[in-house]
Amino acid sequence: MRFTEHELTAALTGAAKQIVGADRRLRKRGKDAETIWAEMDRYQRFQILDGLGNQILPVLVALPDVDVAPGTRPSYDDRQVEEVVASLLGDELGRLKRAVVLKARVALVQVALASVPPRLDPDALIVPDSL
Repeated sequence: MRFTEHELTAALTGAAKQIVGADRRLRKRGKDAETIWAEMDRYQRFQILDGLGNQILPVLVALPDVDVAPGTRPSYDDRQVEEVVASLLGDELGRLKRAVVLKARVALVQVALASVPPRLDPDALIVPDSL
């Protein structure tokens, strides 16, 4: 799947917000993921995005090409994502750790895919005559 830079950024940010929102210490204070994300400084956001980028971006780039109708998001089933993640993991992990990492990364990629904005209709774009 060829994602645009904006789609990859939205996917990575959506997954990061989900991870931040899952922190029990922060949720006990009554804050939701959006509030926590907005209160973080740029370096804190960078650290989270950098760590997730190494896990998510290679998988998103390696996913097979699919046709996406305008107004919809690209979607892949867990089996397709699992095959790509498994091919990128390598053989250096033990059997149990590999299974845990595989399940966690598939879930993380599915969260990222759910955060991708719907595709725009290229025919609906209006280009001014001055260009």
